[in-house]
Amino acid sequence: EVQLVESGGGLVQPGGSLRLSCAASGFTFSAYAMNWVRQAPGKGLEWVSSVNRGGSSTSYAESVKGRFTISRDNAKNMLYLQMNSLKLEDTAVYYCRKGTVRGQGTQVTVSS
Repeated sequence: EVQLVESGGGLVQPGGSLRLSCAASGFTFSAYAMNWVRQAPGKGLEWVSSVNRGGSSTSYAESVKGRFTISRDNAKNMLYLQMNSLKLEDTAVYYCRKGTVRGQGTQVTVSS
């Protein structure tokens, strides 16, 4: 059974940083591209970033490009999202996703 468990969210001021983590289990982590997606209050799911199987290729939504960095550690079955220069509009529940499967999410709130 695929399991994805996100952590690292919290309350941060604008301009601050957070690092999200996703612990993956139940599948061969290194064989799959992985994604981060988010859902802001009252809005639909938004793709944030993707990383290929080996971690050598990444892509980002325009709204986070230059501020967020996705990475993975295949030896530890972990996915990460380093978020810098956070903005109010980054407030959302963040999920890691494999295909159509995502975890329970971690709340990120950016507020002064």
